[in-house]
Amino acid sequence: MILAIGVAAIVLIAINAVLFSALHLRDATSEVVDSATPLDLTATFLRRDLQGVVPPTNGTSKVLSGNFRVGTLSSAGVTEPVAIEMFTTTGALNATVPWGDIQRVTYELKDSTDRSASGKDLYRSVARNLLSLTPPEVEDQLLLSGVASIKFTCFDGAQWQDTWDTSSTTSLYTNLPLAVRVDIQAAGSKNATPIELVVPLDCVARTNVVLTAGS
Repeated sequence: MILAIGVAAIVLIAINAVLFSALHLRDATSEVVDSATPLDLTATFLRRDLQGVVPPTNGTSKVLSGNFRVGTLSSAGVTEPVAIEMFTTTGALNATVPWGDIQRVTYELKDSTDRSASGKDLYRSVARNLLSLTPPEVEDQLLLSGVASIKFTCFDGAQWQDTWDTSSTTSLYTNLPLAVRVDIQAAGSKNATPIELVVPLDCVARTNVVLTAGS
């Protein structure tokens, strides 16, 4: 009897150790997954918005295909300076909502509502009603917290440019860049490598020029 009790005690101790190790591993895995989810969601939104960007049209009418702008700039309906402003075809079509799939999207950093948190919050601001006679209503979507900085750079075919504005008269900026690179630096880790995302842009704006056989 004593021998059986001793063996049972040893088995229970082993089972207890395995159980607590499994619980610790589960908690660690859940923490890693929870911390990676907002980052994955942010990368998904950025990639989808940039891949669906609408090129600017010729002329002054740019309601549904407005300018593509990168840099520290202001945008209608957004209180904080934005890092990028684009018109993209990522709007969800709905039978109960009268908006099309083209929407204006901006990304900007705002002060965190949690005063004890380090860094700022990254917001994705969306304007759907682009045909409104008044400034359209902007919906703010919180994507990521604890961000020190976010930077967009545009590739012109030769080098990366810190700013880009298709409303500029400079011929270099009248069309979309060939690619956009996004660098996100987390707060509290200055020596850490920033998160980098490079998205190629396939669309090119057409011009009013008629090509001849000679050209």
